[in-house]
Amino acid sequence: MFELIKRRTNNVKNEVTSGVTVALALVPEAVAFSFVAGLDPLVGLYAAFMVCLITSVFGGRPGMISGATGSLAVVMVFLVREGNAMGLAMAQPVANMGVQYLFVTVILMGIIQAVAGGLKLGKFIRLVPHPVMLGFVNGLAIVIFLSQLNMFKIVDAGGSHWLQGSNLMTMAGLVVLTMAIMALLPKITRKVPAALTAILVVTAVTVFFHLDVATVGSFIRDGGGEGLKGGLPVFQSQIFTLIPWNMATLKFIVPYAFILAGIGIIESLLTLNLLDEITETRGNSNKECMAQGIANIVTALFGGMGGCAMIGQSIINVNSGGRERLSGIVAALSLLGFILFGSFYIEQVPIAALTGIMFMVVIGTFAWSSLRIIHKIPKSDALVLICVSVLTVTFDLAVAVFIGIIMSALVFSWENALRIRARKRIKEDGTKVYEIWGPLFFGSTQMFVSKFDVKGDPGNVEIDFMESRVSDYSGIEAISGIVDKYEKEGKKIALKHLSFDCKKLLNKSDGKYRAIIQEEIDDPRYHVVADPNSFNESTMKV
Repeated sequence: MFELIKRRTNNVKNEVTSGVTVALALVPEAVAFSFVAGLDPLVGLYAAFMVCLITSVFGGRPGMISGATGSLAVVMVFLVREGNAMGLAMAQPVANMGVQYLFVTVILMGIIQAVAGGLKLGKFIRLVPHPVMLGFVNGLAIVIFLSQLNMFKIVDAGGSHWLQGSNLMTMAGLVVLTMAIMALLPKITRKVPAALTAILVVTAVTVFFHLDVATVGSFIRDGGGEGLKGGLPVFQSQIFTLIPWNMATLKFIVPYAFILAGIGIIESLLTLNLLDEITETRGNSNKECMAQGIANIVTALFGGMGGCAMIGQSIINVNSGGRERLSGIVAALSLLGFILFGSFYIEQVPIAALTGIMFMVVIGTFAWSSLRIIHKIPKSDALVLICVSVLTVTFDLAVAVFIGIIMSALVFSWENALRIRARKRIKEDGTKVYEIWGPLFFGSTQMFVSKFDVKGDPGNVEIDFMESRVSDYSGIEAISGIVDKYEKEGKKIALKHLSFDCKKLLNKSDGKYRAIIQEEIDDPRYHVVADPNSFNESTMKV
């Protein structure tokens, strides 16, 4: 009993400390992505709070963290820019109209995601091949790494410049100190979270030695913000009055809504799969789609920019011991607490500490095993892996995954198209038998047709599909075409061991197939019990 209470208490402690750590890591990310999209920092912070809270409570993957993400921000920047232009072109010009268009688009994005969850479309994430998954992980790790390099820049009147001299050495030293604490502390003790300890230690070092380094507060102000402090999210009623509800508005927001919904679902479900592998548990993809949709609808109504799963913060959470819903709830509430009450203290946290944590996330996220196996796996899989990684960095996640799936599907179709075979033999009565082996589908129909010598074959021909599977309508048409060719030559043809579906389609297309298709009652390769009452142990002997 006491052991159970102790274990439960330890779990709660891990969940809480992990949630606080994640909340600290959410702040600069949400602020940075707000700037990328051309929005006020609070728009990203509110999104991080609400999306994280709702998905933690209702989502399909306990321990997964959601919030404002860069993959969505890079699309939103164009939406906001075009929306502002449309607002200025109105009969009565409206400044910052792009933000209102963004909120409406995110609401529609959430509706699309919720519908996808309701229709149980989340299961199609299983169609993502493993090379695409590895490419996604590697590409996202590179994107996170590149985004953190911006923290080594300083913004002044002349623009953005790389840190130099003592400033660069100080920043690099604090980043290395953070990474060292995160790497070494778990080897000494796991009773305290490494990431949170690193943040506290590095913050104490900068305060004690009065180091002139970038902090969360200076990062926000350098980006044009006024600080971290804000109030509670307010219902954005103006989005229903300022926006002209006409076909022009729909044509503008609908494409963006589908793009954002697709990116959000893909990144969330791929992150869900990754955490499934790390934790050796299984999440619910359809439930996660539904929760992501509801979260985006709510956050847009209350002035948030929307979001999806964040692979970096999710891995921080899992590695810090957060495996349940409590860690995500604590992260969201802690973030709200930072905004309302703790802004002064959070603004003192050095950017170097958070950058060091994200660098450790990059190291933990990148699939280093892919570098060892890339010369051992098929060249086509290696090409897909590399292409998805490059496209994730160059364009965005949705484009990379879609192209990766298409490449994998084409490779699969091509390889299977070459596998169809036809063994030929002559029976004692002179009948020629074609024993088909391999899948018959749109990619292999041409190869299938080439196996037959219609003019040179004898008067009686059998085609045996015992070791073949007719996969689509193209295969049905190929069979029909061969039958027609033999009949035009005045030869008798029989089809054996077709699947039930194939027989049904052929018989439906033409009644002549009832005579051509042979109904086999025997199965020479797999012995099936015809009468359940006759089953006994002898039937199981090999």
